Amino acid sequence: MSEKLKLYGFNNLTKALSFNIYDVCYAKTAREQRDYIAYIDEQYNSDRLRKIMTTLTDMIGAHVLNISQQDYDPQGASVTLLIAEGSMVPAGETQVAHLDKSHVTVHTYPEYHPETCLATFRVDLDVATCGEITPLSTLDYLIGSFESDIITMDYRVRGFTRNIDGKKVFLDHKITSIQDYIAAETLERYDAVDINVYEANLFHTKMMLKEVDLQNYLFNTDIYELPPKRRLDIMNSIRREMIEIFSERNVF
Repeated sequence: MSEKLKLYGFNNLTKALSFNIYDVCYAKTAREQRDYIAYIDEQYNSDRLRKIMTTLTDMIGAHVLNISQQDYDPQGASVTLLIAEGSMVPAGETQVAHLDKSHVTVHTYPEYHPETCLATFRVDLDVATCGEITPLSTLDYLIGSFESDIITMDYRVRGFTRNIDGKKVFLDHKITSIQDYIAAETLERYDAVDINVYEANLFHTKMMLKEVDLQNYLFNTDIYELPPKRRLDIMNSIRREMIEIFSERNVF
């Protein structure tokens, strides 16, 4: 926001960002598939997710009120943060804050398909804020914090507030696309598509990585150990998987 909106009362607009990330990997044997799941589960355990989420709250200027985190058996993790806008204000022996009913949640879902030898790591992240806080400024940080092959994002502003003249305000910041909040160098790496409903303040963007370096998708295997035809077959399988996730339908 270039300048602060003058309001009659406090800003009660609710801004919700849903963020889904997919990472695809090729693991040729059942043992390697299990090892990949164990590896990714450790890389993105609840402690690391908590650090990523607390950094996010610092970036948007929020104050963490409570943290809940859990690692699951056999795999997966969840972290939930209850947050408020700004800092807690001391008032005598108590702490006072305007609780904006805001929260940040993240869940991970490592899985693999035994027939295709492809493993998928999915991250579901939701940020809901009230008031002036908007989570859009953290998109580059979130994309860089995970192995992001495919990304789907939904952003919606709900409710209304009032300006000092009493007029309802349904959107307190300019936005035409989620892509406006992503750095150009990040967007250059992805194919991106928008589906926006401006009348409903609803914005949707999905992204798929343009260049696929096969070595980055092989788990415990060197690309030079594979004959050319096998490399091509694996590359095609990875691309098909990515396209179907990006398209959100069974294409092949």
